[in-house]
Amino acid sequence: MHYIQPRPSSIVAALYTARDLGCDLAILHGPSGCSFKHARLLEEDGLRVLTTSLADNEFIFGGHEALERVLQYAEKTFSPSRIAVVGTCVSMIIGEDMEAAIRDSGITTPAIAMDIHAGFRENIDGVMAALRPAADAGWISEEELSRQERLLAGANAVERARGAACKPYIQPSRGDLKHVAAGRLLECVRAGKKGMIILNAKKETAYMFADILIAVHEAAPAADIQYYANLSELGLAKVRRDAAHIRDGLKAHGIEPVITGALDEYGVLGDALGEMIQEAKPDFAVIVGVPHAIPPEYTGDVEVFSVTNGPRQVEPLRDIGHQHVVVEVDLHPKTLGVQEIVPSEFGETIRSLL
Repeated sequence: MHYIQPRPSSIVAALYTARDLGCDLAILHGPSGCSFKHARLLEEDGLRVLTTSLADNEFIFGGHEALERVLQYAEKTFSPSRIAVVGTCVSMIIGEDMEAAIRDSGITTPAIAMDIHAGFRENIDGVMAALRPAADAGWISEEELSRQERLLAGANAVERARGAACKPYIQPSRGDLKHVAAGRLLECVRAGKKGMIILNAKKETAYMFADILIAVHEAAPAADIQYYANLSELGLAKVRRDAAHIRDGLKAHGIEPVITGALDEYGVLGDALGEMIQEAKPDFAVIVGVPHAIPPEYTGDVEVFSVTNGPRQVEPLRDIGHQHVVVEVDLHPKTLGVQEIVPSEFGETIRSLL
């Protein structure tokens, strides 16, 4: 499909994957402004991001020496444990051999080159550009590489079928007014209706989405509600740590959810979650994170409250019959660099109505 709306960048996807792989320093081999916003955000999450700041001269004569200098500076100044060199459109166009620059720099810090640029329609290409050299370097197993390939394919299929990539253009929306959706949710709870609260979140976004489970539990700890969460102990290093922190946070609030999968499995859990819904036969379900992972044939008889962080996800969720759709605005910046559950707008709205 040819999209006419902005799509996630494969360069940024490589940067985030470098973080998940345990890199504490990344070097963007390109102009100083490349991926500026996300580089700044990732520095809040423990990944120091440098740039070779390529300009006119390097565009003509190459940036090999510039990359060598930055690698040497990075090792000497910051003593990183792992380095990722991330490509850009410029490094691709001028044909840079980033692996050769790593070798020629003489550094001893473990480092890999992620040969990527922004000329891909799917950001998962950036993830694979990070994971394949990581597997070659022994940072992850071949088994984990295969697992990640399967998960990425599943997530991509969901986005194309029912997500923000299902149409060439989707009008962004903030969704329903939160106090209206929260009021209806509390009506269901107070009426004694049977409910399910499902956390099916992508990686660190779960730090905020999990707050909604806590808010509902605070509102009605004795209600007929079952909690589910994709917080198992699988995935890359950071993903596993995040899941452990969130499990501990939920337990501290008296919630021990049924574990449905891992934080990186959000895209392939749809049918399993749908079968759980059909077996439980709830009157209502609150699905937070990636609600569209669940095919609509499983939720037809259920009043669904969806919470997403994607303004372009509102329309597709309404198209598949979700009656209430709200958006957590600016969720991603608020969940970088944290190690405990943080308040959500929808959760705080629920609390305000108690």
